[in-house]
Amino acid sequence: MTIAPSRLLNGAFLQASLGAALRRIGATLIALVLLGGAFAIVLAQVEGDRGIAPTASSADYEVRGIEVDERADTGEEAREQAWRRAQRLAWQQIEGPPVSDSQLSSMVSSIVIQQERIGPKRYIATLGVIFDRQRAGRYLGGAATSRSSAPMLLLPVTVSGGTFTTFEVRNAWQRAWAEFNPGRSRIDYVRPSGAGGDSLLLGYGQAGRRSRAWWRTTLDQYGAADALVPIARLHYQFPGGPVTGTFTARYGPDSRVLQTFELTAGSPAQVDDMLQQAVARIDSIYETALVDGKLQPDPTLTAGASGEIDPALQRLIDIGRAVRAREAAAAEAAEASANAQTGTAQVETATPAPVSSSNYTVQFETADGSAFDSALTSVRGTPGVRGVAVTSTAMGGTSVMTVSFSGTLDELAAALRARGFTVRQGANALAISR
Repeated sequence: MTIAPSRLLNGAFLQASLGAALRRIGATLIALVLLGGAFAIVLAQVEGDRGIAPTASSADYEVRGIEVDERADTGEEAREQAWRRAQRLAWQQIEGPPVSDSQLSSMVSSIVIQQERIGPKRYIATLGVIFDRQRAGRYLGGAATSRSSAPMLLLPVTVSGGTFTTFEVRNAWQRAWAEFNPGRSRIDYVRPSGAGGDSLLLGYGQAGRRSRAWWRTTLDQYGAADALVPIARLHYQFPGGPVTGTFTARYGPDSRVLQTFELTAGSPAQVDDMLQQAVARIDSIYETALVDGKLQPDPTLTAGASGEIDPALQRLIDIGRAVRAREAAAAEAAEASANAQTGTAQVETATPAPVSSSNYTVQFETADGSAFDSALTSVRGTPGVRGVAVTSTAMGGTSVMTVSFSGTLDELAAALRARGFTVRQGANALAISR
């Protein structure tokens, strides 16, 4: 039997079309699988029991680490004696005046049990005592010290075994800062819990980032003016042995070092106590830096985002304007003198009316942090642009900014094209890309 050539061609065409369709379906399935895997990875990075919310933030007087060892006829009596002794020892530590036991008990708002062991006739514990600020303040000379620093975003970093950790997993350094009571501190700490997107946004990479635009966006989300980065490096000499902690108090987007010190714990069981001591010492370092004038918000973190300008830069601008005004006055006086000599009437030049500005929405592609900074810098440097404010940030996608421009939308599009952007124009909005 002979098959016509046209049938052979039709069969080959159908087979090729079927193969192409199968390849497209396979590529689509692979893309869906990869997309689902990427979504699962991102979801895994923000899900889980990883947050530690701050547990104390009051202005009460708190004393921790009081060790007691009391004996009595029963364990309950031994505990009551130990608690009364802990109250007395805590009162002595904050240099309180002599008071009776009943007065002292009325000032105690709570007892914090850090560690305890109860026996039939013995009680051994490490306790913390919190005195009510209103009641104890009468004997201690007034209320607690008021805060005087700007809001500071806290990023505690743990370094152990070559791993740098902030909020990716729960850790002892994060817990020590969450349990710290900053009520009497002069530092206004903004302490993220580490839950949800904190583990993605506030990683160790953020602590070493230098981009002011990135820092500005992050600080705005948490209502902070600058950042504090206390770093704890833990070195375990051998399993169950001593642990050496090297602690560094850093601050600002440039990660400036204030002070470094070392503490040692006799065993891993004593690491929590060592970290609590380190937190209190780092807080005192930050307070000292605040008094010395070092712990001030970086002015470059506010320039451009809300229209504020660095005071030093503003002074230079004012000086330049004054120089131009003097030169213009001198030129005007010389011209008036020349006109008077020649008898020519001087024609006054009308002062141009101030140019009004309008706000336009501009979408821009941000593949990474470098593209984000480059786009903001280029748009700010465009002639006619009065100000730029980021309203939405999406790394790897499309971010949105509001641009204040002294002109029409068509003029802004032309100015951005002159800066090398590819511009797509819509209704009162632009989309730019490189």
